[in-house]
Amino acid sequence: MKFYTLQNKQKLPAIGLGTWKSDTGKVGEAVLEAIKAGYRHIDCASVYGNEAEIGTALQTAFKEGLVKREDLWITSKLWNNAHESDKVIPALKQTLKDLQLDYLDLYLIHWPVAFKADVGFASKAEEFLTPEEAPIIETWKKMEEAYNNGLVKSIGVSNFSMKKLKDLLVDATHAPQVNQVELHPLLHQEELLEFCSNNSIILTGYSPLGSSDRSQEMKKDNEPNLLENEVIVSIAKKHNCSPAQVLLSWHLSRGTAVIPKSTNPRRIKENLESYQISLTEEDLQKIKTLDKGYRYVDAKFFEVPNGPYKNIYDE
Repeated sequence: MKFYTLQNKQKLPAIGLGTWKSDTGKVGEAVLEAIKAGYRHIDCASVYGNEAEIGTALQTAFKEGLVKREDLWITSKLWNNAHESDKVIPALKQTLKDLQLDYLDLYLIHWPVAFKADVGFASKAEEFLTPEEAPIIETWKKMEEAYNNGLVKSIGVSNFSMKKLKDLLVDATHAPQVNQVELHPLLHQEELLEFCSNNSIILTGYSPLGSSDRSQEMKKDNEPNLLENEVIVSIAKKHNCSPAQVLLSWHLSRGTAVIPKSTNPRRIKENLESYQISLTEEDLQKIKTLDKGYRYVDAKFFEVPNGPYKNIYDE
């Protein structure tokens, strides 16, 4: 098992189980399978709609003696409709209630985008709050309050560009420990990785396998299939492993954490075994040629006519 030590000395397991798109009725069993396989890092979010089932699975794991609470790393995220100062702590407490936990190991601002409190997913301009109405720094101050009060062991952000991180660092009392972003061989994000490394912020990669199970509305035409990429497949054959294991091992070689999602017991185990794959310098150089700045999750769904958010990633 590989860990990354955060600025506050907490140890983040490098490979975690992602739960985005994990169906209710399946996610609880997937969490239990993951814990049995040796996972100690589970990545959640309120907007995924499955935290209550995950909470039941965690309690089962504790009661059956599979693992102790202090041995697990549980991440969750603040959804866009709880960015206002008076909404942050209540949203966190609801997540803790759903997960049946006293604290989180990591709590992230899910997106640098704010919705009105009664909106689940904004689709028109009037359903958003502007950056002036819900400044990120005010949301962050409440995240810091949760950290200071012991409701969370670490705090961080997700989908933040280098520019947004720089802006946050100016006024933050506690720097974010983690930035969770899309990362894979088609999207290396070298500049962001270097900035985070220089500022002791760990990058965690989501959609590391290409997120082919996203809803059809989120997909673009002719999306590239990472698991069928010729370079990745050839490296997998060389190491007698799966393409998914090559993709996950690549993250570890760069010092980034990674959260592959699966509800398949065999794949859950296989993904964790990526620890055992050691890519060579030649492999890494070949993978370097694949970087196209390609995003599966392009955040265009937040860019509505006359809306306050454009170019979410500042690219």
